[in-house]
Amino acid sequence: MFGLDPTLFFLLFFCLFAACAFEFVNGFHDTANAVATVIYTHSLKPTQAVVWSGTMNFLGLLTGGVGVTMSIIGLLPTELLIDSNVYHSMAMALALLLTAIIWNLGTWYFGIPASSSHTLIGSIIGIGVGHSLLPENSNMGTSSINWDKVIEISQALLLSPLFGFALAIVLMYILKKSIKNKEIFKEPKKNSPPPLWIRSILITTCTLVSFFHGRNDGQKGIGLVMVILIAFLPGYFAVNTSLDLVKVKESLTTVQSISTKIDTVPLSEKEKESLKKLKHASDDLSVILVPGLNTDQLTTTQKFDIRKAALAINKNSKKLIESESITLSDDDKKVLKKATQGDKAPFISFGASATGMAGVTDFAPAWVMWMVALSLGLGTMIGWKRIVITIGEKIGKDHLTYAQGASAELIASITIGLATAYKWPVSTTHVLSSGIAGTMVASRGIKNLQGGTVKTIVMAWILTLPVTIILSTTLFVLLRWIVG
Repeated sequence: MFGLDPTLFFLLFFCLFAACAFEFVNGFHDTANAVATVIYTHSLKPTQAVVWSGTMNFLGLLTGGVGVTMSIIGLLPTELLIDSNVYHSMAMALALLLTAIIWNLGTWYFGIPASSSHTLIGSIIGIGVGHSLLPENSNMGTSSINWDKVIEISQALLLSPLFGFALAIVLMYILKKSIKNKEIFKEPKKNSPPPLWIRSILITTCTLVSFFHGRNDGQKGIGLVMVILIAFLPGYFAVNTSLDLVKVKESLTTVQSISTKIDTVPLSEKEKESLKKLKHASDDLSVILVPGLNTDQLTTTQKFDIRKAALAINKNSKKLIESESITLSDDDKKVLKKATQGDKAPFISFGASATGMAGVTDFAPAWVMWMVALSLGLGTMIGWKRIVITIGEKIGKDHLTYAQGASAELIASITIGLATAYKWPVSTTHVLSSGIAGTMVASRGIKNLQGGTVKTIVMAWILTLPVTIILSTTLFVLLRWIVG
């Protein structure tokens, strides 16, 4: 298969299996976030809730596109993904996967709602740190990591729980002032389903959280699989070989034409450097994309070079478009943005690739999306109970009410939906946990929180990144030493 010898084929298969295992375990954690409220309010029986949530996760992933996927892949520079020694790539993939699975399983076992997003991102950063520590890369420092992307994603991971906490408090206050029927603010009756209108609201919010979780968290699994495929089989997966190179050439021509209109005088030194890199990458790509060339004729080296150039063009054009000093008209900015970043993705997107120059690198084969979707959906149906108990019983001192469950899940679905639209990976676990905490505070103040549980969740939130970075770095360096 793909010209791999049996040993490498086995390692590739093992890594893909491990990636599915990560997404499966991800379902253990995040099922609880979606179904805790409907289970603890007796709106759905546990079996009904987890099957329904798993189905919505599955559909969410298949319709979510690949924006968040590319944010995950973008954490590491192209050079780190492409190594002439495939065993080095194998060491990277295994270290990444083992770290993510070990931390996810450990926190699940102890019933701690930890973030799979933090886990995966910490693992990827650890790979970059480990790469920079290797003797042959001693002069690279920390340039093995795309720090701009790390900062962007870290901000999303940090701010989203705070946003969920604050918004949940506000929503609960509005509900208390505007809803006269106080049934929604009462503790659920034991083993008795709520009134139909309340039940409908809770099932709807559970559906939204599950669907948006699939659209966001599911894409992280796709990103993980694509990192593996690019590492093992760059000749097949470094660029989107289904693209029409004629259209890519047209987008490139547009970029070159507009970039010549930019006046360098008002630009800062960093902006001038971005323009220089944009033009250099455009020239490099223009040399490769000769008339009459199709993707079947590309060599592996050419695919590497195309990927590197396309990423550089998109990264630097984005910086220039967002600059206030740039002299381009609004129309030229729109044309440049469309040529590089493509058309704005629709809300529901069954396609697995982007358009414009972004389509060169922003893609995932359909079988990858189905594989990850099935893993996430099945994981959602198994192993849910430990964390459901934490979410439903241990965050607040009072039993979860109908209003609290609906508010927390509505805020979580809005937060995750917005993050997906901006291609930011966020933690469903932290967003919903903070939303439930917010509703508890809105009911009876900060004293209504169980300090021990909140402290444990916060500690997991704080420790996940440093622990996974250290573990991933250690495993990567060790595996690289073993394979030589």
